[in-house]
Amino acid sequence: MTTLAPPAVRVPETSRTTGGRGGSVTWMALPAFLMFFAFGIIPLVGVLFLSFTTFDIIGTVVPSGLTSWKAALTDPGLMNSLWVTFLIMALSWLFQTPVSILLGVFLAARFRYRGFLAVFFFIPLMISAAAISITFKALLDPSFGLGNGLHIDALNQDWLGKSNLAIGVLIFIVSWQWIPFHTLIYQGAVRQIPTSMYEASQIDGAGRLRQFFSITLPQLKYTIITSSTLMVVGSLTFFDLIYVLTGGGPGDATNALALQMYRLGFQSNLMGPASAIAVILVLVGLSLSLLLRRLGGRADESQLEGA
Repeated sequence: MTTLAPPAVRVPETSRTTGGRGGSVTWMALPAFLMFFAFGIIPLVGVLFLSFTTFDIIGTVVPSGLTSWKAALTDPGLMNSLWVTFLIMALSWLFQTPVSILLGVFLAARFRYRGFLAVFFFIPLMISAAAISITFKALLDPSFGLGNGLHIDALNQDWLGKSNLAIGVLIFIVSWQWIPFHTLIYQGAVRQIPTSMYEASQIDGAGRLRQFFSITLPQLKYTIITSSTLMVVGSLTFFDLIYVLTGGGPGDATNALALQMYRLGFQSNLMGPASAIAVILVLVGLSLSLLLRRLGGRADESQLEGA
């Protein structure tokens, strides 16, 4: 009695073309890599090179070893600029994060005008920081501003002439501009949470507050890490807003690291120390990003494993 051979297993066409698809994906990513290399890697290498030179913009570039680094690190204004930068970073994060989460959770509900609000929230992002600074500077003017126009004495203060008030105004303006953006991030993340989790908690008798702290916040773990990374790294680059609004004043109360870099490079013509501060900014941003990534845990975990 003859036995029949098992039928040959047919290899799907998709598996045969995997290599071709991988190659096409590589070619599709090549333009993005070239752009990143041209506008990210090359300028960074150039700044790193200038930090070991003496250059006054007009003259020639003269290699000087660690002279520019010593000048930048021994500058008494560096520590103040670092303190102001981290203060703005911490206060903006502490204010933006809770408000963005609450607004994102609220707007994630299926109500009628959420599409309109989503578009409306992008308006502050489309306005330049210089225009925002000029507008708020006019509104906060103690003589001709909003307080004088509305006859509200509480608003007639020297908002930008006192250190604590200037920092508070700066945090408020930054939050006004960027909270809508982070709200949309949290709104999309909340809608990805399965409704079955909330239904199960309702059966167990959990209320809205318990659901928020036991389900919503744990499931937003990786979204919070992403949003916080954007806030922290973005805080390092605040320049135009501070330059137009306060100019670093009163005194050096709002003289952030990016503004200090500009002053050294383009006002004092010390491009070597300014380039050293630029490298410090990159290192601080990279370190904070890696720290937040470490706090977030494994990058390959899904959001649903955040509980």
